[in-house]
Amino acid sequence: MPDQEVEHNKDIVAIKDWLSKQPHLPNDVEEVLLRRFFTSCGYSLERAKRTIDFFFTIRSTAPELFCKRDPWSPEIRRVFEITDMLPLPYKTPENYKVFIYRLNNPELDLFNFIDAVKTFFMLADTRLTEEDDIPSGEIPIFDSANVSLKFISKVNLSVLRKYMLYTQEAIPIRLKQVHVINAPAYISKIYALCKPFIKSEVAKLVKFHEPNSSTLYKDVPQELLPLEYGGKAGSVQQIKRYWIKRIEAKRDWFLANDQNWSVDEAMRPTNCKDDRADQVRDLPGSFRSLALD
Repeated sequence: MPDQEVEHNKDIVAIKDWLSKQPHLPNDVEEVLLRRFFTSCGYSLERAKRTIDFFFTIRSTAPELFCKRDPWSPEIRRVFEITDMLPLPYKTPENYKVFIYRLNNPELDLFNFIDAVKTFFMLADTRLTEEDDIPSGEIPIFDSANVSLKFISKVNLSVLRKYMLYTQEAIPIRLKQVHVINAPAYISKIYALCKPFIKSEVAKLVKFHEPNSSTLYKDVPQELLPLEYGGKAGSVQQIKRYWIKRIEAKRDWFLANDQNWSVDEAMRPTNCKDDRADQVRDLPGSFRSLALD
């Protein structure tokens, strides 16, 4: 509706004005990203402001994930090689964006958890700052076919917690469903690692699907998926190459981003502290050895 669009545009102007007056936050932020915050926060101006502040704050407390992000670095190239991170080209009838994430190589000696999460967020930043078509929701599909119990020993719990906090409370998306397909019998052990960090409302969205089952298609039309999954969205390699090229084309932006989007805590006004940021700062460094029950 035209009147509503005019009001929303006024709110975006208000967000820009507010951001310009925050001495601790970056000011050079893409308008499409601000629109995503406003939309994902239910068109609440105050909620959008709080979320924007937390978005930049948590990034500044996680340099291992948001600094030195060169798409041409050997670490990122390795993630490109051994994982498939695929925003799919078509949306559901409800206007939900669908994604598939999977390891394409079962040899976990090549897998680095921190590098994988860093690359995951590079893909997210590319989408969030460049795509004007904002979906009504998002549906990630995690294909666990190549995930063994050894995966647990690869997980850095500090980074996992930051990932969970950022994706559930900071990133401007509206999660509608979460699917784990080709789930092995031991998936409960891996899920148990994540469960303490998953909000109850998100946990209710998670569905597990056994290998060779068709239960996913009750929620996600099969034709939206890549050819390898019986769909019509093109091959995994075609979709993957498209997104790698987009990330590579954004290289200069990534290399400057850790400075451009940094938060100056010394300049933060006393009335805009966020206790959630302390949860991140107080995290222990890393956990390299985890016992399997």
